Amino acid sequence: MARASVAEPYRARPEKTGNTRESRETPGRCGSGGGRRGRPVARLRLPVLLVLVALVTVTPFVVMVLVAFAPPGGRTLPGALDLTRATWRNFADVLESADIVRWALNSLVYSLVSVLLILLFASMAGYAFAKKRFPGREVLFWSFLATLMVPFQATLIPYYLLISRLGGVDTYWGLIVPTLANSQAVFLMRQFITQLPDELFEAARIDGASEWRIYTSVVVPLTRPVLATLGVFVFLWHWNDFLWPLVIGQSERMRTLTVGLATLEGENVAVNQVMAGATITVVPCLLVFGLLQRYLTDSVATTGMKS
Repeated sequence: MARASVAEPYRARPEKTGNTRESRETPGRCGSGGGRRGRPVARLRLPVLLVLVALVTVTPFVVMVLVAFAPPGGRTLPGALDLTRATWRNFADVLESADIVRWALNSLVYSLVSVLLILLFASMAGYAFAKKRFPGREVLFWSFLATLMVPFQATLIPYYLLISRLGGVDTYWGLIVPTLANSQAVFLMRQFITQLPDELFEAARIDGASEWRIYTSVVVPLTRPVLATLGVFVFLWHWNDFLWPLVIGQSERMRTLTVGLATLEGENVAVNQVMAGATITVVPCLLVFGLLQRYLTDSVATTGMKS
């Protein structure tokens, strides 16, 4: 009897399981059809959202260009939409009335020199923090990274007092040196170099390569994509920087483009000329992005690859 009582439920299980499968398949088929009908709508949500974000982002740039090419009477958007009256006169006027060439040269020196030095120091520090072993490495790295939580405005006055006592006001080195300790750049380089295989560095040391040779022949070529990406960001940060150049560049000859355009608004310059100057400032950014776009794609493609 005990065996029979155990066997009966055992026979009944397949029938119960089969019925459950049939009952599950019926609504599943109906649900799959509804899901397929709903998929095209769901797929359109992301493209529509991206198009809306792109329009919001591009609209101010388009308005700036339209007003820059509009005649003096077309200061507002409806008047600037008449492309048949487009003129280069605003660009000529702003180049004649302001020392914009000198300001552009200052911005170019400030941006390019800062990019080169920051990439050099950040790649060296990133290599040391990622592949070298020394006491206090983690404490030093995280302490340096903690400076990201300190806003630049809080250190502006100490920086200015120090640079002023060293005689760096109205000089290029006073403008550039305080921005070289970039903790974000060091963090990005360290995270990228950490993913590189240790076997490459060990093989180079076995071949008798010095640390400088390892840095120039192994680290720099392998980190070229992230260096290009970081270079674009650093260039944009410095090209669009306003507060620090405003404090250090106190004379007109040391103004950058951002500071110079801000002073034009206080000199009752026409809006069309201000927009023309702003359009000129965008051109170098577009050129840098266009030249380094291939490296930006390579950086995204190689993210997360350790070997």
